[in-house]
Amino acid sequence: MTAGATQLNEKTYGQLLRRTLPHIIHTEEEYERFTAELMSLDERDSPSPEEQELAQLLTMLIEEFEERRYPIAKAEPHQVLLHLMEARSLTQKDLWKIFGSRGITSEVVRGKRSISKTQARKLAEFFHVSTDLFI
Repeated sequence: MTAGATQLNEKTYGQLLRRTLPHIIHTEEEYERFTAELMSLDERDSPSPEEQELAQLLTMLIEEFEERRYPIAKAEPHQVLLHLMEARSLTQKDLWKIFGSRGITSEVVRGKRSISKTQARKLAEFFHVSTDLFI
């Protein structure tokens, strides 16, 4: 056990595990059952350390299932750029210095031209995000 970790009552935790039977989620029914159990645990005012541990375990199992079942596709670089521009109320004119011209900026924003590595670095610095978003 790591330093600072709460000591669990094995009997109490074992009872929770036997009642819940957590395992890798394979079906929507299992997903719904574990989600309902997690919501029930989250509604408690003062959950025990054992209940907190079970909630963490269920969260991991649910997240893993969601990542497998409902993967989020990586956004195209120009879509990321559009989102960041919208979130900051920017126009193409605000990016002219990064791309070097009005025309190139327009082509990149519309997805007609890809973002170069140099432009990706400048955009990452400008928006304070990872360069990987634009490559």
